[in-house]
Amino acid sequence: MVKIAITAASGKLGSEIVKATGLIIGPENVIGLARTPTKAAHLGVELRQGDYNNQEALEASLQGIDTVLLVSGMDAPDQRIGQHRHVIAAAKAAGVTKIVYTSVQGAEAGTTFSPVIQSNRQTEQDVRNSGLKWVIGRNGIYIEPDVEYIATYQKAGEIANCAGEGKCGYTTRPELAYAYARMLTEDKHNGKTYNLNGETITQGELAEYLNLAFSTHLIYRAMTVDDYRSERIAELGEFMGTVIAGIYEGIRAGKADNPSDFLAAAGREHQSWQNYFMHLKLGI
Repeated sequence: MVKIAITAASGKLGSEIVKATGLIIGPENVIGLARTPTKAAHLGVELRQGDYNNQEALEASLQGIDTVLLVSGMDAPDQRIGQHRHVIAAAKAAGVTKIVYTSVQGAEAGTTFSPVIQSNRQTEQDVRNSGLKWVIGRNGIYIEPDVEYIATYQKAGEIANCAGEGKCGYTTRPELAYAYARMLTEDKHNGKTYNLNGETITQGELAEYLNLAFSTHLIYRAMTVDDYRSERIAELGEFMGTVIAGIYEGIRAGKADNPSDFLAAAGREHQSWQNYFMHLKLGI
């Protein structure tokens, strides 16, 4: 049986992909890689060291692995490119035959999030040039943070950001995990780059869906890019505030409104937002 390694297994996306892949090939054939393996102990799979900064340890951890999922790192863009190259080089040296990369959608220029997008595009090119079989997913924006922020939205009575009337291809981690498990285990995806997102919606539509799920009365208020960036920096700090503002600036510019390849990647349609938010309302 093929052995598949999932990097960043202790993270929110990585852990979901570990579980989804285990349902297809059995958890005994899934290996979780993590910087701190004990943080992924609850997953019930074999765990190995997986620090992107340690290529030698990565090579040891990838011995006997057929396919590896490279979850995009969280460090600054200039650091991530080299870290991802460590994983690719370790995979090649260990005899891995296929690599799947979790990239992201967004504006490649013109926003404060663009350096992150550019670093992902460089890793995409590195993956394509690796000599390994490859698949690339470009993730939509997670919708879970908006759900988790509901108390703050409710207190304010609104969603306020700089996305304007731009549409956004949101997704969820479980939906992504379902798609990546198939991209990892099915050869028909090799050599493909997929946009992975659900139906694109505006911030006003997002507010209405949140109202449906939580019986709130939220409205959407559009802000200028500068005002929103200043607000985010004040709350989250310079780096993260700038990144978040850049994401919404990209939505405003239409860079998150992309045709979805989810059906091709997953073999089924992405969960509808009506269904997703109704499940939240019913607590299921």
